[in-house]
Amino acid sequence: MIPATFDYVRPATLDDAARALSDAGEDAKVLAGGQSLMPLLRMRLAIPDALIDLDRVAGLREIRDDGDAIVIGAMATHHQVIRDPLVREHVPLLADTTELVADPAVRHRGTFGGSLAHADPAGDLPAVALALDAVLLVRSVRGEREIPVSEFFVDWMTSAMEPDELLVGVRVPKMGAGWGVHYEKFHRTAQAWAIVGIACAVRRDGDGIADARVALTNMGPTPVRAGAVETAVRGGPASEDAFRTAAAQAAAGTEPPTDLHGSSEYRTHLATVLTARALAAAAG
Repeated sequence: MIPATFDYVRPATLDDAARALSDAGEDAKVLAGGQSLMPLLRMRLAIPDALIDLDRVAGLREIRDDGDAIVIGAMATHHQVIRDPLVREHVPLLADTTELVADPAVRHRGTFGGSLAHADPAGDLPAVALALDAVLLVRSVRGEREIPVSEFFVDWMTSAMEPDELLVGVRVPKMGAGWGVHYEKFHRTAQAWAIVGIACAVRRDGDGIADARVALTNMGPTPVRAGAVETAVRGGPASEDAFRTAAAQAAAGTEPPTDLHGSSEYRTHLATVLTARALAAAAG
């Protein structure tokens, strides 16, 4: 299909972009890499009055060291994130997971910020951001504010950003030494969305687990932190039996959907099995 008619705006500065979005009103869409938005436009599932293209806005692709965190510009592509030495050193879970997103063509155009702002619970990176306790930086004509990732995803493909706000960057805390990480993804074909995914980070203390972070992909209308699993693992032994016991609680408090790819019960089973695998892999 052909997209419906819309006004096209291509600002050169962040101030111009914020002003254009404010002037366009609630029926505007922001174009970053376009890998999620363009199919929606072609199928007329999105019919905006205006399209604000951020491609020429300076500074939004930068990845920089910010002391105890890494700040990733919202327009940084997946390919940049994978190859960036700061990301690979300090938040390897993000680099490793981004390598599993779609295919090379998509990774060269799709953006980290766009993936989060799209807020698709089947996307891999929202769950990773949740596991990493990221903070999202947004901007509007009213100024700047920070949104903790735990408050950012509010419903299916819905975020806490106001209609006139732009996502400009993501602050990701450095993990520090001693963490092992893994992303376990089950999907029906290569390059497909995850039926269920598990973002996992484990910090060992000898033969035990000092800390753990686990977040689930596609187990509800938003990515979900598996708090019951984290609590069960902390302070326990680094053994496969302990991980399987903890993983039995992976689906606690979730709302797994039923769709053509699988039932709610099937996803619950997958979450249990994949969480045990992810914990074991992260713990080494």
